Amino acid sequence: MLDRRQLHTQRFPILFILVLCSLVAFPEAAKRLPPPYEATALLGFQSKADLRNQLGFSPNASFKFCDWQGVTCYQQKVVRLILEDLDLGGVFAPDTLSHLDQLRVLSLQNNSLTGPIPDLSKLINLKTLFLDHNFFTGSFPPSILSLHRIRTLDLSYNNLTGPLPTSLASLDPLYYLRLDWNQFNGTIPPLNQSSLKTFSISGNNLTGAIPVTPTLLRFGFSSFSWNPGLCGEIIHKECHPRPHFFGPTAAMVAPPPAVALGQSAEMHGVELAQPSSKKHKRAALIIGFSTGIFLLIGSLLCFVVAVRKQKDNKKQSTTVIDSDDGVATAQVAAAIQMEQENELEEKIKRVQGMQVAKSGNLLFCAGEAQLYTLDQLMRASAELLGRGTVGTTYKAVLDNRLIVTVKRLDAAKLAGTTKETFEQHMESVGGLRHPNLVPLRAYFQAKEERLLIYDYQPNGSLFSLIHGSKSTRAKPLHWTSCLKIAEDVAQGLSYIHQAWRLVHGNLKSSNVLLGPDFEACISDYCLAALAVTSVPDEDPDSIACKPPETRNSNHQATSKGDVYAFGVLLLELLTGKPPSQHPYLAPDEMMHWLRSSREDDGGDDERLGMLLEVAMACSLSSPEQRPTMWQVLKMLQEIKEAVLMEDGDQLDPPQSGNMS
Repeated sequence: MLDRRQLHTQRFPILFILVLCSLVAFPEAAKRLPPPYEATALLGFQSKADLRNQLGFSPNASFKFCDWQGVTCYQQKVVRLILEDLDLGGVFAPDTLSHLDQLRVLSLQNNSLTGPIPDLSKLINLKTLFLDHNFFTGSFPPSILSLHRIRTLDLSYNNLTGPLPTSLASLDPLYYLRLDWNQFNGTIPPLNQSSLKTFSISGNNLTGAIPVTPTLLRFGFSSFSWNPGLCGEIIHKECHPRPHFFGPTAAMVAPPPAVALGQSAEMHGVELAQPSSKKHKRAALIIGFSTGIFLLIGSLLCFVVAVRKQKDNKKQSTTVIDSDDGVATAQVAAAIQMEQENELEEKIKRVQGMQVAKSGNLLFCAGEAQLYTLDQLMRASAELLGRGTVGTTYKAVLDNRLIVTVKRLDAAKLAGTTKETFEQHMESVGGLRHPNLVPLRAYFQAKEERLLIYDYQPNGSLFSLIHGSKSTRAKPLHWTSCLKIAEDVAQGLSYIHQAWRLVHGNLKSSNVLLGPDFEACISDYCLAALAVTSVPDEDPDSIACKPPETRNSNHQATSKGDVYAFGVLLLELLTGKPPSQHPYLAPDEMMHWLRSSREDDGGDDERLGMLLEVAMACSLSSPEQRPTMWQVLKMLQEIKEAVLMEDGDQLDPPQSGNMS
């Protein structure tokens, strides 16, 4: 005899089938059923946030909510909600999306949402939250502090105010934190998460000393810039400056105040070049002159007084003459003092003028600390790293042990670029800051000499990682490493295209460098716009990276051209073959070629096939048919998310030292 539990398990599928049949046979009954609670949450969000009717969520299709725009489901649960660049113009209402308790990724970036950020504490599985580039107001949402799985948090470019909570430091998994360009005030929490790789709080009203933690020490000046009240060791700004010896009258020799961004960067660079010895010498020189002059005047006055006392018995006329002589002597002494001080001031000005002329054309990008001068760059030991399309690259070791990369641009290839055009373009490029871009720190030009100064990347290029050295042939990279590197490059390119409307124009594996954690960082970006387009490129691999529409014409570089080059780069990652050896094959033949190139057991064919589809979509001959880089990035992230679902939330490539 069956027990009650067995009867229940037998009845359930029968009841379920009966319900389904009734819904099919009587569609009106389906309309009367309450919608799934996840559909209700999405519809509730739409009713308050989508005042311009961009989303198109329909109550009549509530049982098909997994097919709605931006929604990704797993087992009928919403796990990703990506609603970006949709011009949503309402508010993020409470008790709407917070009911999606299986949500892993929520992105509402680049909309026009207003009001406070609601309570999100019910989203206990949330790992990624992008709310940047909106108009959110209010304080830092405290509910975020209870999301203990959160790894990526971006609230940048909003109107949030108030202090940053100290408990931010307790979000241990945090990998990516951007709070820049809000109106936060108060001090910086002592963040010390070893996992934190991307961080920015620039463009706020934060004050006080920056906590010196191992984590915060990893980030440069640009992560803290545009907060005038911040100080401390990390940004090289003293928190309690000492008073000047001479008070307000010694402005000429006192250390200069911090130069505002719009002021001359040249004098600031000069003062930083030799901060102590020249100032001390000037001060000592002026003190010596002043003391000598004062002693001279004092001696002369004492002498005059003594003479007057000795000649009290002489005639009044003689006394008057002597008195006049004393006054005249004092006037002469004062005139000598003024002349000598003026001469000293002129000498100081001449020295300053010489220094400015020497290093005046080395321009640091906005927000960058001026850590060296042109003179130091010229004295640095140099090592040739390689010759590229628009110039030659060197590793430079400065006398202060700082290592930078210097790119010397080819004058012939930039022959048509004026000084003004070059400076204007470099100002734009110098403003690009992203974890997957090698930052441009400074640039120099004088006549036809042009230099670009970047951070030095110690782990070499992606080309070397893929192809090995001349003596050793590298194996194709593990597919997880291919996915990670491809996503890094796609992140950087999407940022260039979307945030700044610029174009790389010369993407290839030798222009992708590997950072300290083997993250992919794009270099040589946005330089193609300055180059003379008629200069032919003789390197077959470089030619193969160019899209068909630009190979035989003076066609300007475009974002769709970058997408094509990305497709070629992804094929190079997957196969280990240089671009000039990529064949033109049908899709099924491409998969066969991919397998034969990798020479592995074929266990990852399905996942490699998904990446191959992305590469082929990017490499279509028609620019109009290629996706945008933003769409490419989303494809890669969806592949990663699908694999994470299959593998139980584990997608760890091999250790960075052995990525193959």
